[in-house]
Amino acid sequence: MTRYKITVKGKVQGVFYRSSTQAKAKELNLSGWVRNEEDGTVTIEAEGEEQKLEKLLEWCRQGPGAAVVNDVEYNEIEPKGVNGFEVR
Repeated sequence: MTRYKITVKGKVQGVFYRSSTQAKAKELNLSGWVRNEEDGTVTIEAEGEEQKLEKLLEWCRQGPGAAVVNDVEYNEIEPKGVNGFEVR
């Protein structure tokens, strides 16, 4: 198991980014969470197989249709062994 902490920058709030991320994570069988931050970014912590995390990262660079993604940063963090994927 691998866990990524992902920060998405751009027009990513108010465009269904969190719910779309949750749907994509569930489709990829990933666990974790997604939330809006006060600075206008979206933070994601996702855990699962590395190749599925790479697919999520690829999706994050586009996001849902109304999103305008300027940058995606990520780093590997310690897995937590959680189940499910929630919007916070």
